[in-house]
Amino acid sequence: MKIEFFLNNECVSVDADPMQSLLNTLRGNLKKTATKEGCGEGECGACSVLFNGQLVNACMMPTAQAEGANIMTLEGLRQTAKGQCVIDALLEAKGVQCGFCTPGMVLALYALLNGRSDPTQHPTEKEIRTAISGNLCRCTGYGMIIDAANIAATKGEGLW
Repeated sequence: MKIEFFLNNECVSVDADPMQSLLNTLRGNLKKTATKEGCGEGECGACSVLFNGQLVNACMMPTAQAEGANIMTLEGLRQTAKGQCVIDALLEAKGVQCGFCTPGMVLALYALLNGRSDPTQHPTEKEIRTAISGNLCRCTGYGMIIDAANIAATKGEGLW
């Protein structure tokens, strides 16, 4: 089945099984490999993408749901000033170790910072922990990722 949607701000058309996971379509058909498969059950966040601006697990979504949608992966997000701000903050805070969870963490932090009603108000630690709670990291212990959220909020003032 031919499915058309916007991927990283470009219109794409893909011939795929409509019930195939969006993750498999992104990785296999469209070669967007920053989106990872970790658990395949929507528990780890490695497959996170922004779907019409909302953070979702691509492993749990059938490709058919992408019809007409706007999907952003890490490949697209890193081409934006806001996305690069989050990536730079993670690097500065040493919030990247093995890197497997990093794409999902970047998208989760971006969604948190971009979705605030008052961008001058920095998120609390509880808000940050809630925002990244769908992403599992076995290396950092999350402290450095929380630091990165604060760095991105500070250095990104005016972007958000």
